Amino acid sequence: MGKQLESLDYVVFLIYFVIVASYGYWIYRRKKSASASASDFFLAEGALTWWAIGASLIASNISAEQFIGMSGSGFAMGLAIASYEWMAAATLLVVAVFFLPTYLRNKIYTMPQFLEKRYSPLVATIMAVFWLLVYVFVNLTSILYLGALAVSTVSGFSFTACVIFLAVFAIIITLGGMKVIGYTDVIQVLVLILGGLATTYLALNLVSDHFGGNGAWSGLKFLYEKADTHFHMIFEPGQMMMPDGKGGQEDAYNKLPGLAVLIGAMWIANLNYWGFNQYITQRALGASLKTARAGLLFAAYLKLLMPVIVVLPGIAAYLLWKEGVFSGELMENNAVKPDKAYPVLLNLLPIGLKGLSFAALTAAIVASMAGKANSISTIFTLDIYKKYFNKEASEANQVGVGRVAIVVAMLIAVIVAPALSNFGQVFQYIQDFTGLISPGVVAIFILGFFWKRATGYAALAAAIATIPTGLILEQVFVGMPFMNRMGYTFLILVGLMVVVSLLDKKGQKHVHSIEFNTSDFKTETPFTIGMLIVLGILAALYVVFW
Repeated sequence: MGKQLESLDYVVFLIYFVIVASYGYWIYRRKKSASASASDFFLAEGALTWWAIGASLIASNISAEQFIGMSGSGFAMGLAIASYEWMAAATLLVVAVFFLPTYLRNKIYTMPQFLEKRYSPLVATIMAVFWLLVYVFVNLTSILYLGALAVSTVSGFSFTACVIFLAVFAIIITLGGMKVIGYTDVIQVLVLILGGLATTYLALNLVSDHFGGNGAWSGLKFLYEKADTHFHMIFEPGQMMMPDGKGGQEDAYNKLPGLAVLIGAMWIANLNYWGFNQYITQRALGASLKTARAGLLFAAYLKLLMPVIVVLPGIAAYLLWKEGVFSGELMENNAVKPDKAYPVLLNLLPIGLKGLSFAALTAAIVASMAGKANSISTIFTLDIYKKYFNKEASEANQVGVGRVAIVVAMLIAVIVAPALSNFGQVFQYIQDFTGLISPGVVAIFILGFFWKRATGYAALAAAIATIPTGLILEQVFVGMPFMNRMGYTFLILVGLMVVVSLLDKKGQKHVHSIEFNTSDFKTETPFTIGMLIVLGILAALYVVFW
């Protein structure tokens, strides 16, 4: 593909790059005296404000998975995919009220640390290794693949060159530690929102122009009228058939099975991601409860906005494709590729604005990669290296090992990323794979929090049985939606943990306790008001777009 960006676009992008890199270096130099501190490097303990925490949560979460993958799913199945964003807003509130206070009260800094304190070192180590493998080979790799695919499509540079550029850019930010990541994420979020809204504005204008309307608002009305099948949140079986990225079709119900997104396994996926995930919770673990809660509330409001940025462009691309506009650009090997929808829209932006949207996309990718790499580094250093290889490791030594872990993780991702080209919709690939993992993680943590009799052997049994149980259900109940499979797997694992705990009489004598105080669940009035507003908006959205 030829060159897609013009000189002005490169200037805009260069300005973004210089600002982020310079600001990150300034933050690093400003706190250089603390740079040898492990708690400062991994957690930025006490240094992040509520707005930095909230922005960092979103910057780390919103990446190519959403810009490219979720826009592709918006193209394929419509607004229903926004449930991942809107239900995440509700989940953030649950985490802020119930789980975060317990982490902070018990001085929990990593998720394996919670498992060791609550269950046993063996459970903690197994899950630490498990998380490292998933973070490196699924999450980091998929972010890099989708990001490089998008950057290559927009810029015209080769896929390989884009993979290397994004990996190096992320390493530069990550090596400065969580404080640099947290504060540069504020800029990243600002850029990705502005650039993302610019792309949405363009997409709606294209729809408006095609149908003889006037402006973005007119385009939104046309979109709602002429792509009405794409504005339903809750699917029935057979209601929505979508391209599978391989030349065929599949039932969207298999991806989002009806009420499961509201009262079923969507909660398992979201609790796993937002409540029991080092990659996310790490941003709040170094702050006070009031600051951390405010940060999560801010992130919940930002999540309400995200579908406007990452889903609406996909629906607009679907309508334009249906009308015969740029239909060829979405084809590959005689198959419709939904994941190409967003990059194709970016190529239609005017000069200068394309550079801003390109910067927004890059910001989302790099921020997410940096956050993921820092979490990989944290778990490896604190839960593997210090525990088993060098118990007396100095602060400076831990930081050094953490930086090496960042570079190694990025190198692995660079090598593995090209293999993901074999999948149709990569966002769905991520959901399907993590759907095998989430039930076990949530079962272990939920019982660890709320059932004192749960033992280490029970947690170990659930950890070992998670993937086999999901795979068995997949084989026995062919065609079962993966989200329903997650729900049934979760119930089976909870039952397994209860049985093993009740049979493990000796283990019950050695159950480790987590300090737990229900008074921590009380929230201050401003937070309560903000929480009720979020819940009210969510209720209205689901009523309108049911």
